[in-house]
Amino acid sequence: MQKLKQQVFEANMDLPRYGLVTFTWGNVSAIDRERGLVVIKPSGVAYETMKADDMVVVDMSGKVVEGEYRPS
Repeated sequence: MQKLKQQVFEANMDLPRYGLVTFTWGNVSAIDRERGLVVIKPSGVAYETMKADDMVVVDMSGKVVEGEYRPS
């Protein structure tokens, strides 16, 4: 799951770099179909301070299974 969190983090960091988001609006997520889990950017966390470990893992019903923040 850590590798997927890192990939989602890196993809999210590309959004402001390419002018695709304003403030904290917008996100990238990825799914691990075998585990039935989704990794998504945390809601309201500034891109400047965000880390890979801040990514939120949710199950297919949207329940947070890993992370300190609300999912986007």
